[in-house]
Amino acid sequence: MIVLHGRRVTPGRAEGEALVTRDTISGWGGMDPRQGTIIERRHELAGQSFAGKVLVFPGAKGSSAWSHYFHLARLAGQAPRALLFNRISTKVALGAVVLRVPAMTELDRDPLEVIETGDHVVVDADAGRVEVTKAR
Repeated sequence: MIVLHGRRVTPGRAEGEALVTRDTISGWGGMDPRQGTIIERRHELAGQSFAGKVLVFPGAKGSSAWSHYFHLARLAGQAPRALLFNRISTKVALGAVVLRVPAMTELDRDPLEVIETGDHVVVDADAGRVEVTKAR
């Protein structure tokens, strides 16, 4: 098991399968909140669902609608279980708040280098701790 430490953005504890992207995520035009999928055509996760996953990504891009689209995903039951990201912005911070899921940033190792899609991840934002169990 790999353990990372970082800064809590929103509190809580959650665990699940990781979904990792090196691409920033856009709200408006980048995701379908009703399905919990990435729909941006050139995105490396195009067509994949973030619903019920620990979403690991560099940060948000686009307009302030980012948080609105993630809020809609939560209302539709299609939200990720937790967020881990490198670059905090008002978009991603507000998105974490409206999602009501644990979120962390400023990890002591780059989560995009350590975590792979399919790994099992436990996010304990209250303790500032992320546990990663490799899938393979």
